[in-house]
Amino acid sequence: MGGLRKPALLPPAKSASAATRFHSFDLLATLVAVVQGNGTVVFANSALEDALGSSRRTIEGSHFPDSFTEPHILSNALEGAGGNEFAALRYDAWLRRLNHDPIPVHVIVTQTEAPDEIIVELLPLEQQARQDREERLADQAQANKELIRNLAHEIKNPLGGIRGAAQLLEMEIESRELTEYTQVIIREADRLQTLVDRLLAPHRRPHLVGDVNIHEVCERVRSLILAEFPKGLLVVRDYDTSIPEFRGDREQLIQTVLNIAHNACQALSERIAAGNALVTFRTRVARQITFGKQRYRLALELHVIDNGPGVPDSIKERIFYPLVSGRDGGSGLGLTLAQTFVQQHHGSIECESVPGRTDFQILIPLP
Repeated sequence: MGGLRKPALLPPAKSASAATRFHSFDLLATLVAVVQGNGTVVFANSALEDALGSSRRTIEGSHFPDSFTEPHILSNALEGAGGNEFAALRYDAWLRRLNHDPIPVHVIVTQTEAPDEIIVELLPLEQQARQDREERLADQAQANKELIRNLAHEIKNPLGGIRGAAQLLEMEIESRELTEYTQVIIREADRLQTLVDRLLAPHRRPHLVGDVNIHEVCERVRSLILAEFPKGLLVVRDYDTSIPEFRGDREQLIQTVLNIAHNACQALSERIAAGNALVTFRTRVARQITFGKQRYRLALELHVIDNGPGVPDSIKERIFYPLVSGRDGGSGLGLTLAQTFVQQHHGSIECESVPGRTDFQILIPLP
């Protein structure tokens, strides 16, 4: 990485000792460097490797302050830590990266009991904001699940009574005009019953786990939406074929992607009529991803992208809430079920939307 100064490298025995002593830092999602008072890196964990875009061998032995846009701040902090001026110091900075723009980080400089060893922990501010958002979404999804289950059960019992009473009443009525009213009651009771069943479906059905090829899932969904929208819609496949199979519920994932793609197609109605509607399925491998507070080395990154008008601002923050829909006649359950199914795979789902581009991103841990 440009600008890194390399003082004399540590002797191999000391490097091996550092790697052994600090190997537990590799399990952390945060970026960690152990440095000497003069700024020389003794150890860098794997998260820091990924963030800097450099190997551990390159980072260790380098002058760590040079990895920041304002190196003197860390140099002063290390000097203060070496002089026992504080036990821990926090500040915000910008971390340089190889071939990438700098990223904002929160820096924590902490003394250790060992002489001339200081721990520098970096929390990417974007990552912290994302983790906070994921935790908020997880809490919201759990609250939604409890609300849905309780509400559905409260509706289900009286609904059966209403339908049964309407049927008995219909048997006693001779007037055809009055029978039409009982038929309305029965039909509406059946419609509500169907809605309740859909609300309860993801919590009733067992989680059937098997080997899943995400591209088979995408191809199944592609064939379904092209059968429903045969003209005016182009479905682009942008696949990373190196993505391995993983353990999951294939039918749940098909339903997840289908719900998102079907919503996209309905939002694209005007473009489909004009013949220029576009939906893209893009798969990639994401590295060193954190879900909640657990870090995964690899994750599936699936994007469903459309060129529609975008999610209305009025519901953008609530699109995963149950019964929230951006179109007339929509049930508002498709994205709620998609979120539930993704979370049952220990993953996350997010949406970024502006007019002309809506991107639903699904992340699922890979083995």
